[in-house]
Amino acid sequence: MINPYSRRRFLEYGTLGLGNLGLAMLLRAGEEIPNPLASKTPHFAPKAKRLIHVFLNGGMSHVDTFDPKPALNRYAGKALPVHLRTERKTGAAFPSPFAFRRFGQCGTEISEIFPKIGECADDLCVIRSMHTDIPNHEPSFLMMNCGSTQQVRPSMGSWLTYGLGSENQNLPGFIVLCPNGLPTKGAVNWRSAFLPGAYQGTHIDSSRKRVEDLVENISNASLTREDQRSELDALRAMNQTHAAAREDDPALHARLQSFELAFRMQMEAQDAFDISKEPDSVRSLYGDTLHGRQMLIARRLSERGVRVVQVWHGAGQPWDSHNDIKGNHSRLAHESDQPVAALLQDLKQRGLLNETLVLFSPEFGRTPVVELADFGSNLNGDAGRDHNSYGFSAWLAGAGVKSGQTYGATDEFGFRAEEDRVHVHDLHATVLQLFGFNHEHLTYRYAGRDFRLTDVSGQVIKGLLS
Repeated sequence: MINPYSRRRFLEYGTLGLGNLGLAMLLRAGEEIPNPLASKTPHFAPKAKRLIHVFLNGGMSHVDTFDPKPALNRYAGKALPVHLRTERKTGAAFPSPFAFRRFGQCGTEISEIFPKIGECADDLCVIRSMHTDIPNHEPSFLMMNCGSTQQVRPSMGSWLTYGLGSENQNLPGFIVLCPNGLPTKGAVNWRSAFLPGAYQGTHIDSSRKRVEDLVENISNASLTREDQRSELDALRAMNQTHAAAREDDPALHARLQSFELAFRMQMEAQDAFDISKEPDSVRSLYGDTLHGRQMLIARRLSERGVRVVQVWHGAGQPWDSHNDIKGNHSRLAHESDQPVAALLQDLKQRGLLNETLVLFSPEFGRTPVVELADFGSNLNGDAGRDHNSYGFSAWLAGAGVKSGQTYGATDEFGFRAEEDRVHVHDLHATVLQLFGFNHEHLTYRYAGRDFRLTDVSGQVIKGLLS
C-alpha cells in the first residue's frame, strides 16, 4: 500500500499543529489560576458550617471526667473480675479520686474538675462508648485526626476544606492552634497528604501573644500595599504563563494561590488574631491564660468563616497521666474548663453555635486500674492509669447535635465500650454527615483507587443527631 503522506506533507501538518498548541498556551496564560478554597456545595443541605475541634493531647481519662464508675469503689485495691488487655502490666482497681455530680436539666454526670463545662451540660452530647484500634499515641493520633493508624492520610480538616472550600478567602481554610511547637507526629496530624496542599492545616504557635509573632511576616515595613500588589501582579502573570505550559497540577496551583493568600492575610489576619479588640468582659470570660487566649482566637477565626479550627490542649504537658492522675488531671482540667465553657457560651450568645460544630476529644482513654510499671502503685499517692483504646469519652456540641444527652456506655468498670459502640470512623462519618456529606462519596482518587476519611468503614450514628 502506498503511503498517501510524503515526509514533506507530514512536516507541514505537524508544524501547523504546533502553532495551534502555542496559541492554546497563550490563551490559557490569561486565565485565572483556579482557587482551591472557593466555596463548594456539599452532597445535601448541611447542619454545620464550621468545625472547632478541641484535641486533648495524651489521652484524657474518661473514668475521671465524663464516665463515672462507682463499681470501682467496691473493688478498690483489688483485681477486677475482667481480663484487661493492655500494652503494659497494670494493677488493681483504681476508683476516681474525683467526685461526680449531675449538671443541667439533663442531669448528665460530669466530674467536679469540669464545673464550668458541666454548666453547659444541656448543650452537650457526651459519647461514652468511643473506641479506637491501638493503645499507642502515634497511631491513635493519626486515627483521630486522619482516619488511619499507619499510613499518612489527609486529616479531617483537610477533607472538610477539600469538600467545602472556605467562607473567607483572606484566611486559610484550616488553622491549627498548637502552642509550644509541634506535638507527637508533628504536622502529619493536620497535613493534606495526597490532597492538594491548599487544604493542609496552617500551624500557629498560640503560645505567642503578639500578632506579629503569631503569624510571621504578617506585615511588610519596606513596601506599601500598592507596591506589593504591583509586584504580586507581575509574579502572577509569570506564574500563569508557567502554569499554562504544563498540565493541570494541583500542587502547582496550591503554591501559586499561597502567594495571593499571604498578601490578603496581611489585613485580615492582623484583625482576627488581635484579641485586644475584644471587650474586657469577653476576655475575662475566657481568662487571661494560654488556653483562654487560643480558644478566643478560635472563636474569632470561626466567626470570620475559617472552615476548621483545631485547638490543641496539653501539647507541652499532655494528659498522659501514667502517674499522679489526681494532680495532673486537676491541673489540666483547670486550664481547659473555663476557656472551653466560655467558647460554648460565647458562640451561643452570638447565635453561632447552631451553625458551628464543637468536638472535644482525646485520642483514647485510660484504664480503670492503677498502672504499676515504674510509677508506683499507691492508690492514695502517685497512682496513674495506662492507655486504653477499648473505651473512652468525647463530646459534641452545636450544629445538628442532639444535645443534653449521653450516648452509649462502657462496661461497669469503664474498660470496654459495650453499648452503642462508636468507633472513630463512625465519629468521622457523623461529622461529615453534619457538614452535608455522604462519607462514602467524599473521595479523592490517588494511586489508582478512591480514598476517603473513613477508609472502608464507618457508619453515621443517627442517635447523635437532632
